[in-house]
Amino acid sequence: MNKEEIKLLRRIRQLVNANETETLKQEINAMEDFLLADMIEALESQYQVVVFRLLDKEKALEVFEHIEVEVQQELVQNFADERAVEFFKGLEPDDRARLMDELPAKVAKRLIGSLSQKEKDLTLTVLGYERGTAGHVMTPKYVRLRKDQTVEGALKKLREIGKKIETLYNIYVTDDRRKLEGVVSLKDLVTAEPAALVGDVMTENPIKVTYDVKDEDVAKLLQDSDMIAVPVVDTEGRLLGAVTVDDAMDVLEDEALESALDKAGFAGSSQEDIDRSQLLTTGNLWQVWRIRMPFLFVALFGGMIAGMFIEQFEETLEAIAALAFFIPVIMDMGGNVGTQSATIFTRAVVLGQIDFKRFMKQWLREVGIGFSMGVVFGILGGFIVFVWQRDLEYAADLAFVIGVALAFTITIATALGFFVPFVLVKLGLDQAAGANPFITTLKDITGLLIYFLLAAALLPVV
Repeated sequence: MNKEEIKLLRRIRQLVNANETETLKQEINAMEDFLLADMIEALESQYQVVVFRLLDKEKALEVFEHIEVEVQQELVQNFADERAVEFFKGLEPDDRARLMDELPAKVAKRLIGSLSQKEKDLTLTVLGYERGTAGHVMTPKYVRLRKDQTVEGALKKLREIGKKIETLYNIYVTDDRRKLEGVVSLKDLVTAEPAALVGDVMTENPIKVTYDVKDEDVAKLLQDSDMIAVPVVDTEGRLLGAVTVDDAMDVLEDEALESALDKAGFAGSSQEDIDRSQLLTTGNLWQVWRIRMPFLFVALFGGMIAGMFIEQFEETLEAIAALAFFIPVIMDMGGNVGTQSATIFTRAVVLGQIDFKRFMKQWLREVGIGFSMGVVFGILGGFIVFVWQRDLEYAADLAFVIGVALAFTITIATALGFFVPFVLVKLGLDQAAGANPFITTLKDITGLLIYFLLAAALLPVV
């Protein structure tokens, strides 16, 4: 999001908070549809509803079609019944089916019941096909012509019903049984002689797919070709509908997201992760608490356990006060390295640079990197301690303890930074909220234990 878009978001929030509805109404209705759709997707739910209520009817319907289906679903559930029905009726059957896939059954039933019988039948037809197939994303509204029609007659038909059809760039030619025979572009019709027959200007044996072909395969077909839409037929070659470019782009976007999440171990749960992220960023206090606080309880009890470890070495601390100076160094270095490693892991997953089938190899590589950094900082830290505490008779032993403890702590923190998010993902838990508390707790306990065990073993305790 660029600076101008951020300014627009702030402006919308300010106008809503100041209750300057007339000014807000003028400004949002003057925005481009795509820009306003992006703004609405970025706004919190309470602002989204206000913005939609202030849009002109036609503007609202156009913008609604451009926003992500997850936001559509949330909006529909937040609208009053009449407003929700209005938006639902304005959608194409394939867009309705996409919207209804994740709506609560009660809401979906109410919306379907609001449609005319014809629109209901079209929508239920799309919903009847298996999710993830061409049939489920196709539009069942199309114009079909016959080969023996004249071009003049075909254009007259298009003028009469064209406004009701999603795309008129390609028109399909069928026989009386709806069996697909050819396709003719609008350009070819417009430039052909009026008395010519459609059969003379159509392209025979067009590329087509059956209703059970994977939607991502259809989307890639459209992406790799110059077609605006691809016809969908049944097993006998009868025309059912068409998958258009905009539907294909939605499929490819979903596939890209799911692919990234699959690589992160989120296979089959991308929507769950999206919903969880939505709650963390826009949910109420209780919803946020429910996700985040269990992990913080882990951190709290881990801190208490770490405190108990320190208590066990109270005599060591009293005898060698200098040990207390370096506890923050051990803990902070481990914390920073663990967080750094976890962040690198998350970014690599999103960018598709982590292969979970070869995770152990990549994890061992990260452990090796952690060990190398631990050795470097252990030597550096030990040297600094030796110079700083050189007046102590056991300065060399203290420097050795600090150096080794740093090396082990950094190595362990690096290993945990990669391994803990991986485990949380595999268990279906939220690694965004849970990784750092677990990493910090385990790193603190192990780091302090190593630190004090080395101190008790190597330093003179009076």
